[in-house]
Amino acid sequence: MFALCAGEQGLVVVATARADGTIQSSVVNGGLIPHPVTGEQVFAFVTYGPAKLGNLRRRPWTAVTARSGWRWATVEGTVEIVGPDDPLPGVAEDRIPGLLRDIFTSAGGTHDDWDEFDAVMARDRRAAVLVTPTRIYSN
Repeated sequence: MFALCAGEQGLVVVATARADGTIQSSVVNGGLIPHPVTGEQVFAFVTYGPAKLGNLRRRPWTAVTARSGWRWATVEGTVEIVGPDDPLPGVAEDRIPGLLRDIFTSAGGTHDDWDEFDAVMARDRRAAVLVTPTRIYSN
């Protein structure tokens, strides 16, 4: 899965469940990082969308699909959110900017001005979404 998304600049499709049971999906950049508390490998992405975050807060699971050409893989898993509106025990608030940077770079991102990056993340109240896999499948 992770090799597939690396080949596509970290782009993956994230699906969340709405309250009525329908699916909300969007394209995000994501990558593999160590969980900031446990150290276990998780798939992570950064978001600030009220629909996606609202869905994940109420129903903390997701499906993430990566593809490259006709090859694809999906990870289904449980979700933890870490951000200014979503504290996670074991992650101090001052660690959030570094966590968001780690996720961004794991997805292949680079930035010329990390202070500006941090300011935008803080202003938008962006959050890290950590996906612990419970099921993985592909073609």
